[in-house]
Amino acid sequence: MSTSTERRPARRRDLRGAGRPAVVLAVVALLALLTGCGSGNSGAAGVPTQTGEADSGVDGVRAPSEATGGTLRLVAGDIDSLDPQRSYVPGVWNLMRLYIRTLVTYSSEPGRTDELVPDLATDLGTTPDGGRTWTFTLKAGVRFETGRDITSRDVKYGIERSFASDVITGGPNYVLDLLDTEDVYAGPYQDEAPDKLGLSSIATPDDTTITFTLSTPTPDFPFVMALPSSSPVPVENDAGAAYGGDPVSSGPYVVTSADPSIGVVLDRNPQWDPATDAVRTALPDQVVVRSGLSAVARDQALLAGSADADLSGTGVQQVTTSRLDGDELTGRIDDVTTGSLRLLALPTTVAPMDNADCRAAVAAAVDRGAVQEALGGPGNVVRSSLLWPRALAGGPEDPDPGPDLAAARASLTACGKPDGFSTVLAVPDAPNTVAVANAIADDLAEVGIAAEVRPLDPSTYYASDVGDPGNVTAQGYGIVLATWTADFPTSASFLVPLVDGRSLRAVGNTNYARLADPGVNGLVDAARAATDPAAAAGAWRQVVTAVDATHVYVPLAENRVQLLAGQRLRNGVVMQPYGGYDVVTAGVS
Repeated sequence: MSTSTERRPARRRDLRGAGRPAVVLAVVALLALLTGCGSGNSGAAGVPTQTGEADSGVDGVRAPSEATGGTLRLVAGDIDSLDPQRSYVPGVWNLMRLYIRTLVTYSSEPGRTDELVPDLATDLGTTPDGGRTWTFTLKAGVRFETGRDITSRDVKYGIERSFASDVITGGPNYVLDLLDTEDVYAGPYQDEAPDKLGLSSIATPDDTTITFTLSTPTPDFPFVMALPSSSPVPVENDAGAAYGGDPVSSGPYVVTSADPSIGVVLDRNPQWDPATDAVRTALPDQVVVRSGLSAVARDQALLAGSADADLSGTGVQQVTTSRLDGDELTGRIDDVTTGSLRLLALPTTVAPMDNADCRAAVAAAVDRGAVQEALGGPGNVVRSSLLWPRALAGGPEDPDPGPDLAAARASLTACGKPDGFSTVLAVPDAPNTVAVANAIADDLAEVGIAAEVRPLDPSTYYASDVGDPGNVTAQGYGIVLATWTADFPTSASFLVPLVDGRSLRAVGNTNYARLADPGVNGLVDAARAATDPAAAAGAWRQVVTAVDATHVYVPLAENRVQLLAGQRLRNGVVMQPYGGYDVVTAGVS
């Protein structure tokens, strides 16, 4: 996904079976989040301390504890939706693990949070034909908060909701391409079948069996099933576009209050059976989320002791750390590379980037050290010259080359532009990205390449400015500065949208370089067909090598964040796919 995500406010809900006093208490609890209840702060300038070591939550558990009870207090930016089929924000997906379950989910085991484990299903799914057909069997004894057993039909219905694009907007749409190649199914609200389960590519022969027939073999399909958009929804409780105001729980907590101007309260779900759930520890009695806060306000809440963790995954802000003695916070910081890669795309449809040697000149002239400094230094980003995030296993070693101006000039001569050329460098109009673009323009000027930095509206940048291939060509965007993050921690999820020529689309295009190389496409097919993990990793490395030889992408740096644990946080485990602490294992002192 790109970094531009449409955000919508959560809807207020009426409490199921609760009266006005409960609503008042919920609001009071939410407001208490910022006023704080923590005394016992120590350290300079009132900075609280927490027992622990730096990075102890990355591959281990920060402040282990088996204590139950209390209220886990979370802070967040905007919550786009509490409807599992409508959210597309990783921090909200993390929150949803508290009240929804999926066939499979991410592990809560330290250091292995990028791996899948069974959740509603008994295993990770079986496929007899290399990923074209997938079958899952549901566990017995798993119930909605209403007390009704969850069946395979509830899972199918929840997935079908994503097809109702006129009602259910904003969430992932992987299932649309994988389960409806002819684009004829319009979702359950227009479904003429009596049970509203007319999507033929999903079979539910009994209450516990669900089989998917995909349009193409997809080894990563279980990761699609781990998305909240693949969670079960009871048809009798579906309120269409308003479902996010009252989502029905299948997990250990129930959403008991939600207000766009205040936040969310979750209380224990008495229908949740821990015997069916090996992932969630459900230690707190209550979870309170204060939403709509700025990044600095979230930092202040963590420092003041009025919040235990930040859902956003953006980490502590520079403006905050610059005011503090770093030694005061060392033991409460977990340093994480996010998998979010900043890169240059050189569209092959814009001259002279249609010439590989001209692209090679750009690649050789870029100074990643200058990019790193423009982004605030090594504390904010790690230099990267590979289309491969650091946390993704099996990648090649990063050579991290410096600028080679002699090689750049030689490439310019080879492409018939010995004196350089002019082009446009498209960039989202934000201070840090414009600073990066200016640094790159200075690098290119050293070899005669004049890059006009053109800031564009961030709200339309990925959707229609650089996401529309026709617009890129018409505007002459020869260089596109982009940030790319995969939805799943797999090589296919990261690489295919960027490099597979068959992924090109007229709107919302993510193949920013417009690479359409038959050789690369063939290597992608071979990598996706590999079933042995080691062989698959080797095949994806071949894809990266082939793409690197085309010079259509110039990787620059991978974002990193320093997660700050609240002073009361216990069992802090870094959830790598969501870039924050895993809320399903977290407790409080």
